[in-house]
Amino acid sequence: MEIFLDTADLSEIRLYADFIDGVTTNPSIIAKRNASDFDELIKDICQTVAGLVSVEVISEIYDEMLEEGEQFAKIHSNVCVKLPCTFDGLRACKSLSLNGIATNLTLCFSSAQALLAAKCGATYVSPFVGRLDDIGQSGISLIEEIVNIFCVHGYETKVLVASVRNLQHVIQAAALGANAITVPSTILKQCFEHPLTTRGLEIFEKDWKKVKK
Repeated sequence: MEIFLDTADLSEIRLYADFIDGVTTNPSIIAKRNASDFDELIKDICQTVAGLVSVEVISEIYDEMLEEGEQFAKIHSNVCVKLPCTFDGLRACKSLSLNGIATNLTLCFSSAQALLAAKCGATYVSPFVGRLDDIGQSGISLIEEIVNIFCVHGYETKVLVASVRNLQHVIQAAALGANAITVPSTILKQCFEHPLTTRGLEIFEKDWKKVKK
């Protein structure tokens, strides 16, 4: 399973570069960086991580999305244009995909949306598990359904699990066969940790000090 870091913070990307396959961003994440040069920030991110970097359009109309996406793709070869799962977003996805530009269909909340994304040639589709959980629906159940649909019909679009709120989401997504997941650094950090690991190291250190006396 590919692991993407959901950030535009270069220091975080450098810290976890050995463990991630790419980066995802969105307008809110970019805004937090207060970057004076958007293109330069995206280029720096692309040069820091080996894999794809999702960059999201802010337009809502097909023609404008297409223009934005084409401009993003010129910044760096690793840019993956992020588009919303809307009628216009899906149209833009098909056009960009036909031109060999990687796409990530975001704000996906149903299997029907994911199916259309796959039919439009999306590189990734990003179902939001946390936001579905927030309204009393099962985000992980949606992941299972989409993975099964793509498997049955042989779609090449990858399921990229987004809106991850906890470590359990990561484990469940991996177990269900999701192709990728994007996580904030707070969640990725938890993947390295376990209280028994910490406790075990403390015991080893304590016992070794006895040997060294």
